[in-house]
Amino acid sequence: MNRIALLAVSLLALLSDASNAGQVPDAARRLALDATIVDTHIDAPSELIAQWSDLGLATPTREFDYPRAREGGLDVAFMSIYTSADEDDAGKAWQSANTQIDAVEALVGRHPDKFALLRSPRDTERLQRGGKVLLALGMENGAPIGDDLSQLANFHARGVRYITLAHGRNNRISDSATDTAPRWGGLSPFGRQVVKEMNRVGIMVDVSHLSEEAIRQAVELSSVPVIASHSALRHFTPGFQRNLSDENVKAIAARGGVVQVPFGSMFVDAGAAKTYSDFVSAREAYRQAKLAAAAAGQPFTATEPQFPKVAPASMAAVLDNLDRIVQLAGADHAGIGSDFDGVNGALVSELHSVADYPLLVAGLQQRGYKDADIRKILGGNLLRVWGEVERAAKP
Repeated sequence: MNRIALLAVSLLALLSDASNAGQVPDAARRLALDATIVDTHIDAPSELIAQWSDLGLATPTREFDYPRAREGGLDVAFMSIYTSADEDDAGKAWQSANTQIDAVEALVGRHPDKFALLRSPRDTERLQRGGKVLLALGMENGAPIGDDLSQLANFHARGVRYITLAHGRNNRISDSATDTAPRWGGLSPFGRQVVKEMNRVGIMVDVSHLSEEAIRQAVELSSVPVIASHSALRHFTPGFQRNLSDENVKAIAARGGVVQVPFGSMFVDAGAAKTYSDFVSAREAYRQAKLAAAAAGQPFTATEPQFPKVAPASMAAVLDNLDRIVQLAGADHAGIGSDFDGVNGALVSELHSVADYPLLVAGLQQRGYKDADIRKILGGNLLRVWGEVERAAKP
């Protein structure tokens, strides 16, 4: 999406946010502002690298900034340190990850009155004083560690508190849900060592993006609960392997873990998921054809597929996913991982930015959730898992 189009979409979203603000019942807004809201997946760092913006100020071209985070009651924002399979192939993932961490640190350094780095759930209340939004780090794709287990301790020292083992393609750690064929039949032998070392140093194991078998193996192998930082349910999107099966939701919950539901339409709506899946397949076919042409020394003139226009689903679809997790596993095992700034604006129609968590709270209240359970879903469950992982670590 070009910058003019993105600005237009963002301005419309801001107008919608203003309109939504008047629709939120006072009880929902009060609860959103009082509860500890933890969003486990916001893609601000890679966006900062691609096009710098000062997120301490109102930034209409983005979905996360400080003013709207405070408006929405966001307390802890996990900044996604995302590296692609292509960066891994090119040997650039480690450099990219560290550069993104630097960008988050620079944001905190520029606005110490607005942001603070969160390295432990025990520090949440203390660091929030003065209205700060706390930034934690989650690494999306384990590629930056390369073949070196000691990098896990190094990234933990830099503040990384969860790692998504793989992303869009298989890597040296795990099979991906969206690669064309499995490579390892789940976790690789190295991946099993990675899970154990993550347990030891105190990094949460994130199973979003993993294949069905890799999720099962990671849950069984981990000595502490695991998370799915931004995954919805395949029950609502049949055939969309990126989402979780009911069986894996139950397995994650049985070991004490939590499933964090994203707000992207392609995760929660069957039609949008099909559109997105077709795009992913076309993009992979393009990549393979380009590699084949290069290997044969032939010119390659095909046009790369562009991210599709996805019809926005309703927030009701997000609530349906949360409902089903609670039905399958209980209210102690559901949470939110929006994927703000990570789905090219393809969000459900009511949740446009970090200002809109009160609307989600209102939806949960309308569905009969008690305030205590809403607090768990908004962040209490994730903080519980994080605390368990931290206490079990043996650095």
